Amino acid sequence: MSRIGKNPVPVPSGVDVKLDGRDMTAKGKLGELSMRFVDDVDVDFSDGQITVKPANDSKEARMMWGMQRTLADNLVKGVSEGFTKDLEITGTGYRAQVQGNKLNLSLGFSHDVIFDIPEGIDIKCERPTAVRVSGIDKQKVGQVAAEIRGWRPPEPYKGKGVRYADEYVVRKEGKKK
Repeated sequence: MSRIGKNPVPVPSGVDVKLDGRDMTAKGKLGELSMRFVDDVDVDFSDGQITVKPANDSKEARMMWGMQRTLADNLVKGVSEGFTKDLEITGTGYRAQVQGNKLNLSLGFSHDVIFDIPEGIDIKCERPTAVRVSGIDKQKVGQVAAEIRGWRPPEPYKGKGVRYADEYVVRKEGKKK
């Protein structure tokens, strides 16, 4: 039995959820998102809660049960609160700045990295070494943050590079004389 799947998804006030067959649409103060449930789960929306149950006793249905419940929860949280990922840039001369709908990253390459900010994502730089990626779609926010980090991941000797704010980089000892 899925520990995650058996918990209902609470729908906060201010979020309007419509369930039309297998399609779910959530509308909140931050925007609107929709998803389609797989055929292996049954979905019910009543009493301000979304409940997901496996449609049959097959292995595939039990595998999809918890994942589909989590996707529905992310949909509801996204339109009500949104998601953010914080990145930190460490290194001499490494910095970032937002210019219109582009993020300009100076990461020690011969040229600056110009990153186009996708639709539905908001990027802010409070400091030149701090980048905040936010949006309503959890998958898209995580993907954009991973792409920014992918240009210069933190290296283990000096710790230089782009890292998540809550990431711990295991440092290695350098050469000995």
